[in-house]
This record gives sequence, C-alpha cells and structure tokens, in this order.
Amino acid sequence: MDRLTSTARLPESFQGTRDDIGGQMGMVWQQIKAPVIVPLLRLAVFLCLVMSVMLVVEKVYMAVVIVLVKLLGRRPEKRYKWEPMRDDLEVGSSAYPMVLVQIPMYNEKEVYQLSIGAACGLSWPSDRIIIQVLDDSTDPVIKDLVELECQRWASKGVDIKYEIRDNRNGYKAGALKEGMKRSYVKHCDYVVIFDADFQPEPDFLWRAIPFLIHNPDVGLVQARWKFVNSDECLMTRMQEMSLDYHFTVEQEVGSSTYAFFGFNGTAGVWRIAALNEAGGWKDRTTVEDMDLAVRASLKGWKFVFLGDLKVKNELPSTFKAYRYQQHRWSCGPANLFRKMVMEIKNNKKVGLWKKVHVIYSFFFVRKVVAHIVTFVFYCIVIPATVLVPEVEIPKWGAVYIPSIITLLNAVGTPRSLHLLVFWILFENVMSLHRTKATFIGLLEAGRVNEWVVTEKLGDTKKPKMAAKAARKLRIRIGDRCIDLCALDVESYYRSHVETRLHLLELWTGAYLFVCGCYDVAFGNSHFFIYLFLQAMAFFIVGFGYVGTFVPST
Repeated sequence: MDRLTSTARLPESFQGTRDDIGGQMGMVWQQIKAPVIVPLLRLAVFLCLVMSVMLVVEKVYMAVVIVLVKLLGRRPEKRYKWEPMRDDLEVGSSAYPMVLVQIPMYNEKEVYQLSIGAACGLSWPSDRIIIQVLDDSTDPVIKDLVELECQRWASKGVDIKYEIRDNRNGYKAGALKEGMKRSYVKHCDYVVIFDADFQPEPDFLWRAIPFLIHNPDVGLVQARWKFVNSDECLMTRMQEMSLDYHFTVEQEVGSSTYAFFGFNGTAGVWRIAALNEAGGWKDRTTVEDMDLAVRASLKGWKFVFLGDLKVKNELPSTFKAYRYQQHRWSCGPANLFRKMVMEIKNNKKVGLWKKVHVIYSFFFVRKVVAHIVTFVFYCIVIPATVLVPEVEIPKWGAVYIPSIITLLNAVGTPRSLHLLVFWILFENVMSLHRTKATFIGLLEAGRVNEWVVTEKLGDTKKPKMAAKAARKLRIRIGDRCIDLCALDVESYYRSHVETRLHLLELWTGAYLFVCGCYDVAFGNSHFFIYLFLQAMAFFIVGFGYVGTFVPST
C-alpha cells in the first residue's frame, strides 16, 4: 500500500521512465529550464554585458589618454619641475638629501646578493645614503649568508645596516614599519624600497630624487619594472604582456590625469614626510603598498610615474609561485576596497572627480569587475548559452567587445602580438583564481590575509636548465603522491619533479569541453572552436604543464 501511494505521487511522465535515471534527469531539466534556468541565465548575460561595457569604456578612455599624452609630449619632466642635481663646493655632500634604501627579504637564497649588490652600487654621496636590509628569514643558514654579505659591503665603506626581528608580524609591511623605527632613519628625507629580486641601475637616485626635491607636493616617484626572465617560458611571456600594459597604460594614465596610481611596492621613492602623514605602513591587507598609496593620495600628495626609468627584476616562472602572487594581488585590492570605500567617499581634501576615479575606475572596474567578468562571462555564461539556446548573446557582446579589450591590452608588448591567442586563453584560466580571490577579499573569507612570498629562482639555477638527469615523475592529488615512472629526460633541474593536479582547472575544463561537444552535436552558435581551445588551456594548467619545473623538497 505504501509503495502504491509513493508511486501515485510521482507525475505520470515519470512513471514510465522511473527506472531510467538519464530520462528522469532529462525530464527534470525540461521542467526547470523554462521557469528557472532561462530567466537566471538571461539575467547573468545582462549583468555580464553591463560589466563588459564598463570595462571596454575604461580601456578606451585610458587608450585615448595615452594617445594624447604621447601627442602632446606630456612627459613627467614637462609636467613637473626637474633639474639635474649639481655639486655645491661650499657645503659639499650636505647639499644632498639623506636617502634610506630598504630591502625587505625572506629566505631569498637565490637573489639576496643581486639586490644587496645593486643597492650598494647606487651612485650617491656615501655619507648621504643608508642601505637597510630587513631580513625576516626563518632559515638560519640563509640568515647567516645575508648577514655575511652585509658585512662584506660594510667592510668596503658602505653604510649598510642588517636588521632582524623575532617575529614576522605584518609580513612585509611589518618589516618596513620596524625598519622606519630605527634611530638613524629620523635623519633621512626619502626612503627607497626594492624587493629582494630588484636590481636598480647606479643612476636610479639621480633620475628620481630631483622630482621630490623640486616639487614639494610630490610624495612618491615610481619606476617601471624590467623583466630579466621574460623569455624563460611561455608563462613569463604572458605575464610580461599583462604587466607591460599595467605600466605603459594604467600607471601612466593615473600619473598624467589625477597624479594617483597604486604604488607597486618596490622600485619607488617615498618622501618620508608623506609616508608618515599617511599613517605609515599598515598590515590590514595583503597589499600594504596600495593601502599606503591610497591613504597618501587622500592627504593630497601627488605621485609621479617614470616610464623610462626601469629596474630589472624577476617574474615568477613556476605556476605555484604565480598563482599565490595573483591571489594576493587580487584578494588584497578587493579587501582594501571594502575597507576604504567610505573613507574615500567622505574625504574632504580631494575633489569629486578624483574620488570617482579612485572608487570607480581604480578599484571597482579594474580590481573587481575586470576579474569577475573575465571568468564568469567567458568561462561560465557563454558556455551555458550553448546548453540553453533560448538565451542568445548579441554579437557585439560576445565578439566585438572582447576583441577591442584584447587589442588594447596588446599594445603594451608589441613583440608578443603573435602570442595573443595564448595570452587570451591563459588570462581566462587565471581569471578563475583572480575571481575566487576577489570574492574572498570582498567577503573577508578564510584566506583573505594569506601571504606567501613569491619564489625567486635568480641566476644560480639557470646553468642546470639544459642538464640531463634521471627524474621521477609524480602526480600529487591532495597530500598523496603517486610515482608513475622513472624518465631520462632533458630537464630544467636535477631533481624529482612533482606535477600537481589542479582540480578546479580540470573541472572547469571538463565543463567547457562538454559544452563544446554539445555545440558540435546540437548547436549552431559555433562557439565550439573557442570552447575546445579554452578547455585545452584549462587542462594544460590543470595537469601542471605550465611554467618551469623546480626541485621538490
């Protein structure tokens, strides 16, 4: 009797196919598709189109500004007073401002000598510059090596200070803050910051400091990054394309229009008075550099970006290092936006248009919308419309806008135009992590303050890149490692190499592949070409075949 009752409750259309699970799922899909899926997908398409328009308008605006800057010759030397520094025979070196150079580092075995050597090689009166190495290393061997390097330069007459602390509170921001508390810092006028892999040219200070000396309202001078390993692998070429656009367009536009942009955390010179007025270093987010820049800008300080002043540095060449870096760079701005939006809105020292620029353009469009629309629209919504043909995406939204955005992004690195398709596919893959990190920052979820130092390889391992060695290929799934076989192959390093399966990328790739197959079999949108290519990109990253391999420890 109970069995008859339960059967009677099922819709008649289910009774004939209750043993056919596939048929039942198909019926459920048809039942919910029209009243639920179609309206939700149409809403998602509408929101993504709105975000796409916001993004393309921002890109076009920045392109127009850059063209005008170039045509009008608005170089920093013309917008601000700049004169080369000259010796004063009467007062001698005391005519030069006192400069502090800070080098924060953490277990930087591969690059510590490069950065310390480059900083000690800066051309400046020796009694007017202090090199401060802020070593947070936890490896005692590396700590000893860094201290010995500092002692070696001190024996040559360089005023170099080796500073350590008994904890890592605040990570980089905490180290910089502690460094500013030293008694000798009170005599300094400016502070220069170089990360451990940065190698400035000797004339760096001669080119940057005059902007601060002759323009008392300028609080920051930011140099551009020059990548020494951009040709190491395809992943570093992709990074070069993205970062070149950031410097040549985004930073230049901010400097030329509102005298505001995000401090890049390194290769910059701060007026110590501006840094102190802004409240100093804070560790409330993982983007302490951007936090300081926003607060200083709200105090009325101006920033200058020098696109022709380049500092050599290293791009992360392993996918693990790059993924952690992108999490920090995406999560931090979103979290800072959440914390500061009302403070910016209520600020009385800056004008309305600058507030709009910081809140809407700098934060909302570039740091939130750009990440979300890239992943949600191109990796979720467009494939979903293949499964739901009732929902259509206008050609201008699916083809024209993405093409414009892509071409505008490509202008930063003309030498890599032939890699544009690879860059699109790789950026879409990375948008998965950036979108996840953005939501973590906005919601202040679990990993919001996760700080993993970006691994640097330096030059010490490069001679081994062509070495042959027997290595064991292992697949890591979670905490389990499965040895597959021993291979005598041409490898980058003499060591065991792990290939980690990235499940999020694999699941996304599978979704795109299924949608592509459905489009081939039943659709007529011709999205399958893009879907198969994008699925392949997700699979390649998912199986770990991207970037360089490094020894597992």
